[in-house]
Amino acid sequence: MAARRISSLLSSSATSLGRFSSWGRRIKSFSTAAAAAIDEPIHPSIQIDHTQLLINGQFVDAASGKSFPTVDPRTGDVIARVAEGDLEDVNRAVAAARKAFDEGPWPKMTAYERSRIMLRFADLLEKHTEEVAKLETWDNGKPYEQAAKIEIPMVVRMFRYYAGWADKIHGFTVPADGQHHVQTLHEPYGVCGLIIPWNFPLLLYSWKVGPALACGNTVVLKTAEQTPLSAIYVSKLFHEAGLPPGVLNVVSGFGPTAGAALSSHMDVNKLSFTGSTATGKIVLALAAKSNLKPVTLELGGKSPFIVCKDADVDKAVELAHSALFFNQGQCCCAGSRTLVHESVYDEFVEKAKARALKRVVGDPFKMGIEQGPQIDNEQFKKILKYIRSGIESGATLESGGEQFGSKGYYIQPTVFSNVQDDMLIAKDEIFGPVQSISKFKDLEEVVQRANASSYGLAAGVFTQNIETANTLTRALRVGTVWINCYDIFDAAVPFGGFKMSGQGREKGIYGLSSYLQVKAVVTPLKNPAWL
Repeated sequence: MAARRISSLLSSSATSLGRFSSWGRRIKSFSTAAAAAIDEPIHPSIQIDHTQLLINGQFVDAASGKSFPTVDPRTGDVIARVAEGDLEDVNRAVAAARKAFDEGPWPKMTAYERSRIMLRFADLLEKHTEEVAKLETWDNGKPYEQAAKIEIPMVVRMFRYYAGWADKIHGFTVPADGQHHVQTLHEPYGVCGLIIPWNFPLLLYSWKVGPALACGNTVVLKTAEQTPLSAIYVSKLFHEAGLPPGVLNVVSGFGPTAGAALSSHMDVNKLSFTGSTATGKIVLALAAKSNLKPVTLELGGKSPFIVCKDADVDKAVELAHSALFFNQGQCCCAGSRTLVHESVYDEFVEKAKARALKRVVGDPFKMGIEQGPQIDNEQFKKILKYIRSGIESGATLESGGEQFGSKGYYIQPTVFSNVQDDMLIAKDEIFGPVQSISKFKDLEEVVQRANASSYGLAAGVFTQNIETANTLTRALRVGTVWINCYDIFDAAVPFGGFKMSGQGREKGIYGLSSYLQVKAVVTPLKNPAWL
């Protein structure tokens, strides 16, 4: 049910620059009025108790003694300083995970006992939903209601889902030619290195840690440097649930140091990474150059959202709006290429613009807020740079285009129309609240344009015609196609991309295969009664 709630709750150059300035004047009174509220952020009622590394069941400082700040995106102020792990710390964490796998109780424990520990953790996480959601909002900037009512329940569900799988993992008996008994064993890899992103820290934590532990592996998790707090907190809860020391180790730090050390470590047997395509290539290269460890990658996207000529425009506008603006537009699968049939294009653009202007932006701890700040100053500047690029390349700025308020990393919900496929805003993953709307004439054209991308993560199709839906479902080269819905992330539904959006799948039964290797066992039979 939590997954289903996402859709309902989200529910020339000089001329262009002149248009940009006029829009700034038109909406400045709205922005200035809202800024006062943003300048007085709500202080969450939660204490930060754990900022160290978690290695072998103990909280410890980084070997170097270094720490780094994690920042409140509402203000740019430091929330806390967190231990900065690097090569030596990754070595310590991997050694603990290796010992726990080779000598500890986890892989030798019955699958039922592993399942019970995971279920106890899910219960604890559910009990502490309020605290965890506050940490996630404070560190990330996403609306508290989104974190508490949608994301944390989905994390709980994911762990319960994979707890249910733990004692149902098995191999097969294989009929063979000749007198041999053949069976397959599905075995854990051993030590898994898991690298999670900043946009959905705990959701991706559950997508990776859940199946890895259910399969009997041990884990070294590297958090995103922008959002380390929630993973540290919930990993403490995991140990309270009875997880043995060394099974789950958490190292906070930076990609070029801690991330690179984990990716290239000779004693890590499996890697899973979620993040940008550029970084994914680096991770894959490091894995190949070290011990050729297998890698699951969930990377970037530039997903088409296709509105057909028979669409209910009002419903399509709302769905396209949530597909793009959910989580401040910081979604790998955001419907960031809105392709609308020419017969309903003008109506769609006007209504999309009106909906963006109504979007409620502000302090994410306030009830009713739809959009909080972007994650940090780097992402904030990157998005504004893309907005300037859209204006300068000749797209029509329909709404937004500027900073929202005067403090923090807030950006006005931005809509562009008349977007051409060769513009950067139509090609690059912006990862922000910028909707780009283009028009198309027929299905053949829209399929060609939708597929003319290096990405292939997801797509949305809005139509009332089943034949149109079937045609597009099979023609689009993406890992997920949502028909008349978007962002449905049920625990059992696999997720992953085609092309440069990644390799492998997470969630569902397909997610288990990422953390298991197959062994064939062949035994001679003497005078068998049957073959």
